[in-house]
Amino acid sequence: MLKGSIASLLATAVFGTSATLGHAAPAQKNKDADIGFVTIDKDVTLRRMVLHAEDPKGTVLFLHGFPETLFVWKNIARSLAGDYDVHAFDWPGYGQSSRPSVEKFGYAPADYARVLKAYIAEASIDRSKLTIYATDIGSLPALLAAIDEPDIARNIVVGDFAPFNRPNYMYESLQALKSEPSASQTRAYMNKTSSEILANTYRRGLSNEEQFDLPADVQEDMNQSWGHGELTSADAFYHYYSSFTRDQDFFEANLGRLKTPVKVAWGEKDLYIDKKMGAELAERLDVTLDVVAGAGHYPHLQYPERTIEEVLASAR
Repeated sequence: MLKGSIASLLATAVFGTSATLGHAAPAQKNKDADIGFVTIDKDVTLRRMVLHAEDPKGTVLFLHGFPETLFVWKNIARSLAGDYDVHAFDWPGYGQSSRPSVEKFGYAPADYARVLKAYIAEASIDRSKLTIYATDIGSLPALLAAIDEPDIARNIVVGDFAPFNRPNYMYESLQALKSEPSASQTRAYMNKTSSEILANTYRRGLSNEEQFDLPADVQEDMNQSWGHGELTSADAFYHYYSSFTRDQDFFEANLGRLKTPVKVAWGEKDLYIDKKMGAELAERLDVTLDVVAGAGHYPHLQYPERTIEEVLASAR
């Protein structure tokens, strides 16, 4: 079940507003975020953040990765909210969103794609003016949604993920999640070492000069959200990977159906997904790969100004 009281307290402390469980009320049109909950179906309720511009030029929807929550987007969202409506939500299994049993929700990229489409509809977002910015586990669902519905957005920016089944481009622990019995072993290890994951995931592969700390409120939200329900974020990640190869293969087989304009951005020093994966995707989409110099797997956290530039270039 959702711990609405925890989410509301965190929201009030960080953003200055809160909303109650259920269909969220409209946000005030200023740079204070409205944070609350939106019901997608009987099993899934999402915590979401919205900032409204006075005279929006369009809408930007941010999709987070592992082990993040919507809080990773808050400062970027504030920077964009002068000109754009900005949305972000926690994926099921992350943050304060629902964590139904796997019998009720599969946590696969295709399941997340359905959640994404439902959110856009529920939030009444104008697709013709929508830019989706997705990273890590959020990227493949965005592209799957676009294959199914080419008008899902005006354009999509993706990066630092594995669109194709190329294990040799993936970090060893990610390769291990793609099949049993190593997947279950990795899941158990991730749950056992959750504190280390939350503290150091962002630093790996970077020099001492390039390493960075997360804002305290972002770190706190991730720490408190890791296991607030019956499934941990590592459990959700495990279930995502249990169908990952299937959905990667589907995406590659249907790549020709992808008509929505896509941009590809990647951290130069991504330890988890080699930028060669991004290069292949960009080549097959006939677009330029935007490599963020010196960045690891989380360019939006390491160099948020680059993310803002990328969004503005795409949303214009």
